[in-house]
Amino acid sequence: MIESGCQPVFAGNEWQRNYIKESIGGIETIHLDGYQVRYAAHPFMLLPALLKQVPSMIQKVNDEHQWLQKIVLEKRIDGVLSDNRYGLHHAQVPSIIMTHQLQIKTGLGSISDSLLQRFHYRFINRFSACWVVDEPSDSNLSGDLAHPSSLPLRTDYIGLLSQFEPQSQILGKHLLVLLSGPEPQRSILSELLWKEVLQIQQPVVFVEGRNIASAPLKIPSHITYRKLLTRSELLPYFNEASLVICRSGYSTLMDLVALKKPAIVIPTPGQTEQLYLARYLHQKRVFFQVSQNEIDLKQQLVAARNFPFLQTDFKDSFHRHRFVLSQWISTIN
Repeated sequence: MIESGCQPVFAGNEWQRNYIKESIGGIETIHLDGYQVRYAAHPFMLLPALLKQVPSMIQKVNDEHQWLQKIVLEKRIDGVLSDNRYGLHHAQVPSIIMTHQLQIKTGLGSISDSLLQRFHYRFINRFSACWVVDEPSDSNLSGDLAHPSSLPLRTDYIGLLSQFEPQSQILGKHLLVLLSGPEPQRSILSELLWKEVLQIQQPVVFVEGRNIASAPLKIPSHITYRKLLTRSELLPYFNEASLVICRSGYSTLMDLVALKKPAIVIPTPGQTEQLYLARYLHQKRVFFQVSQNEIDLKQQLVAARNFPFLQTDFKDSFHRHRFVLSQWISTIN
């Protein structure tokens, strides 16, 4: 957008704004609270916990819609790109919602999935268009999530997105543990994996993914410990990793594909999207899947070494968005 002569205004919560300032810089940021979804510690309680929060989430969508009406006037906004924020549509300003998840997996069967999809499309169709972050072809990264039998009214597939430029694979020299995602599951996984990496001898880079995480009291010499890294700080660790251990969140998966890194992916318990992606991509031999309650790193590192990882070339996919974006910008200038 900047290369096209636009002046982006980024809206997000405090840590998102700080990340943008540190990673990119020179972009105006304004505060907008997230949906603040709370996740249960036990996977069986996740769905009840989410259902309980639906009324407050719908209220938040309504609140951010009213917020946008004021910001459009104050900042003289010409267009809106919404990253899964369902209230950020505007009647007079072209507004796009970006997502990779047209079909939400409820885990309760096809009838529940179909009912939720109808509800979901009601929100999506309020936007000028929907940009799906994946390839439209069978060679894709999200399977059924982004390729349901029916699509929203105005849909474009914009390829994959990554904070890193696609590169040729670099031979690795360490194991990279990259944590992310909501609490309390992020901390639970951190504790599990820290105990495991203490038992192995190879070099490890352990990235907590949160600035407020408590550092271990004793860090062995074979482990490099970091909290939250910017894009430029993370890239060398990513490039030099022989294997990555991480969640199966979609943004992380796209970064892995961009840098052509093999990975052990551990879906967040109870999160049906991550569970589906991990299973789907394991079957396609893109990544190696491990359940959180079955972590045994010594055994799984051996299994991953013997796993027939399939290096799917998505290189061109990371440039597809430029054409779609430039077309959109030309219509609003």
